[in-house]
Amino acid sequence: MGMDTRQFFQACNPTKTLNISKPEDRPYYIDFSKVRGSGIIRRLKRSILLANKPSCQLFSGYIGCGKSTELLCLKSELSREGFHVVYFEATEDLDTTDVDITDILLAIARRVSESLEKHNIHLQPKGFKKLLQDTAKFLQTPISLEGEVSLPGGSSLAVSSEGQFSFSLPMGIAAITAKAKDSPNLRSRMRQYLEPRTSQILAAINNELLRPATKALKQQGQKGLVVIVDNLDRIDPRMNESGYLQTEYLFVQRGGQLSQLDCHLVYTVPLVLLFSNQSETLKQRLGGGVDPKVLPMVPVKQRDGQLDWQGIALLQQMVLAKAFPGLSDKQRLAQVEHVFDNLETLNYLCYISGGHVRKLLALLHSCLQYDDPPISRQCISKVIQEYQDSLLRTIEDIEWTMIMEVDKRKSLKGEEECQTLLP
Repeated sequence: MGMDTRQFFQACNPTKTLNISKPEDRPYYIDFSKVRGSGIIRRLKRSILLANKPSCQLFSGYIGCGKSTELLCLKSELSREGFHVVYFEATEDLDTTDVDITDILLAIARRVSESLEKHNIHLQPKGFKKLLQDTAKFLQTPISLEGEVSLPGGSSLAVSSEGQFSFSLPMGIAAITAKAKDSPNLRSRMRQYLEPRTSQILAAINNELLRPATKALKQQGQKGLVVIVDNLDRIDPRMNESGYLQTEYLFVQRGGQLSQLDCHLVYTVPLVLLFSNQSETLKQRLGGGVDPKVLPMVPVKQRDGQLDWQGIALLQQMVLAKAFPGLSDKQRLAQVEHVFDNLETLNYLCYISGGHVRKLLALLHSCLQYDDPPISRQCISKVIQEYQDSLLRTIEDIEWTMIMEVDKRKSLKGEEECQTLLP
């Protein structure tokens, strides 16, 4: 059977997130739940289905291990159960190097109101609009109250001669936050105004947006509202003005406010927080006392040194599905020599990836940059050597000591090790 090398190359793009609700993505999806254990997405889903009030759940894992793909599966399953699900990647709305609590709240409000309007639910959050109007007045020069307010993409917001906005809520939030995102000075001034009003913002979101939305959705026969905020685990753990790491400040010190939104919530959080001294506080303030769910790597090796062939077999299918999305598992394996010089080469690639899904695709993508399939063991070895050299250049002596200690005991321990060694 022939293979479209261009299509295979594009399918191996490590930055692409699969969305199984899209027919074109579904054939590429491989379910790793059997080898990852504990049915994490099923547990997140059941916690929402069985709850009698709004819930807040935390989801974590190594960056690139497949969290976004699994969260989109959760969205698809909850939608089939009758929920209105709003999923978005926080990195599209926030500058991850500089984030405050009000930035996250406004991003959620914008995405929820935008989704509701697409489903013909038009609310009139007068208090929230007034807050945006007052914010624009406070900022003065960057956002004029006369004529029009420019929006990304060339559209604009009309403002009446009395200084009253004539706008939908998502457009109003977009107008202010887009300008603030592009200007650190403007962002600082906006926070100066909004931070003391965090409780007012929360009340406006709950009273004028989330609760009326839930009521309207139930009148349409739906079960409620779920908001999934992805990529918050990518927030930079730098020190902020309050003397805390930005991640600790947002999720621990201010986590209680993030959990107060009156709908079902799923937040991704940085894995390092689960190893920190604040992990228990994080669980209590933001996770409702429930442990965060962690998505593990796909196992390729057991603790006794034996290869985990069940995990490797599923990684094989993930790779071969990129080349032959329309075939069954057995049919793909029968075509392996169209992609690799032999099955052992594919097994080696799966093993050397460590079960890290994105790294496996990145290595494969690099191989295809060198030559057309079938990919040889020599090509894979060359790509791995390049990756290894790039890693070695970044490791300092003290980090080698940590790595050797972790290798001896086969586990990470303590906040310093995790902060230093986790990717």
